[in-house]
Amino acid sequence: MIKKSNFRLAAFAALLGAAVSTGALAQNLTIGVRAGPESIDPHFTATGTHAEALKHVFDTLTWSGDKLQIEPRLALSWKAIEPTVWEFKLRPNVKFHDGSDFTAEDVKFSIERIPVVSGPNPTTIYVRRVKEVKIIDPLTVHIVTDGPAPNLPNDFIRLFIVSAKAAAGLTKDTANEAFNGGKAAIGTGPYKFVSWTPKDQMVLDRFDGYWGPKEPWAKVVRKELPNDAARVAQLKAGQVDIIVRAPSSDVATLKRDPKLKVETIDTVYVFNMELDMRDKSPQISAKDGSALAKNPLQDPKVREAIDLAIDRPALVEIAMEGLGAPVNQLVTSSIAGFNKSLPPLKQDLAKAKKLMEEAGYANGFKVTFSFTNDRLPGDRQVGTSIAQMLARVGIEVNANAQPGAVFFPARSRAEFSMAMSGWGTLTGEANYTLSSVVHSNDPAKKLGPFNVLGYKNAELDKLIEDAGIEMDEAKRNQYLAEANAIVAKDRPRLPIVAVGSAWAMQKDKVTIAPRVDEDTLAMDIKPARK
Repeated sequence: MIKKSNFRLAAFAALLGAAVSTGALAQNLTIGVRAGPESIDPHFTATGTHAEALKHVFDTLTWSGDKLQIEPRLALSWKAIEPTVWEFKLRPNVKFHDGSDFTAEDVKFSIERIPVVSGPNPTTIYVRRVKEVKIIDPLTVHIVTDGPAPNLPNDFIRLFIVSAKAAAGLTKDTANEAFNGGKAAIGTGPYKFVSWTPKDQMVLDRFDGYWGPKEPWAKVVRKELPNDAARVAQLKAGQVDIIVRAPSSDVATLKRDPKLKVETIDTVYVFNMELDMRDKSPQISAKDGSALAKNPLQDPKVREAIDLAIDRPALVEIAMEGLGAPVNQLVTSSIAGFNKSLPPLKQDLAKAKKLMEEAGYANGFKVTFSFTNDRLPGDRQVGTSIAQMLARVGIEVNANAQPGAVFFPARSRAEFSMAMSGWGTLTGEANYTLSSVVHSNDPAKKLGPFNVLGYKNAELDKLIEDAGIEMDEAKRNQYLAEANAIVAKDRPRLPIVAVGSAWAMQKDKVTIAPRVDEDTLAMDIKPARK
């Protein structure tokens, strides 16, 4: 028999134990993501979902705020002390996850290793202006550039800092194994790497030695759930606390669920089609499969016809179910360098058919059109719908939807004739996009790394290069606006729609501050107020 006092004590202990247990559970966060990293080496690829995941473990020199405003991170301040020299003052008293100090040596090491280890979708675009890194003292570096580089601090929002000690001696062949196993996965970020199972989940523990605010989550699990229905099902079943990229077809239903909450935002990601300009294109033929005398995509009339065949408002309304917006250039209206004078793009099937006839393709041709099916919201639906629209002007399209892990390596090998992917102007200025995807591919100048299909325009190249060294912001934006006008006329890439995004979450568990770059970071997710 238990005495009353002992019974009360036992009951209190049980209640306290339950509270502790509930509190412990509340400190665990499970995020259902559509795709995860391709390695734990942050310098391996520039893919957005890769960078998103590794921002938890590795800090960057500068930081992109929720509206793409540039903010201090591991660099407290920066200034151009000469036309070709930027000085970065580093944050003191920062520790790596192994307890070692962060210093200028780690910055120099990180910058210099990127060209050595970068894989598909090269991260070299973030350090391409760097000529030399000089260590002035443990907390000061001078970055010498290959000319005036007004956007260098913006480029460094994706300059992940790794431990020079932990990653020393790694090569392109050995780096992924060392990072994926945890040996080299030593960062200064708010979370420590625990484990990663490719295509399954990434597990992180809070780093209590982090220099910034303490995170509320003791453990974060990022579960890869590429299937939209599976992500929604796990959310409804309470197996995850929040899901990214809630499918547009489910948003209205999810909003009606009293246990759930939905947040939406217009992002800076733009679906765009790239058209092969090479003399010999691998995936184009006559409708009977025979070879064509020349690549029809080299003809401006054919490119215009393709552009006019696309009904962008219908794509937003039907394929994206309202979660997006039509666009008329490769950047959205909030981006510096956006050309305000360009008109909206409207479907005109009659003119498109006439242009096809004038170009000598009255009977059309056959082409394979490749696009991702697991990266950005609506990618598969938009790609499939475009294929149907092109059929109306005589172009027979083989719609080739692929996982991003298959699509991007093939794209970098220039295996496609026509492809669609999403590109976000993450630095807030159009030069980031234009210099990467429409400047001619020029390894010597480190420009055009994602322009792999042979497009060249000397006038456009000059505008992009001039903008890249122009320190006067107004002049720089004018150059970029003119460059956007040339792209609109030449049509090497066709802007399609801006991507909207939705997050759905357990109403009583979490809340999120959405970002226009669509990054879903545990640092932006907080426990719901009760």
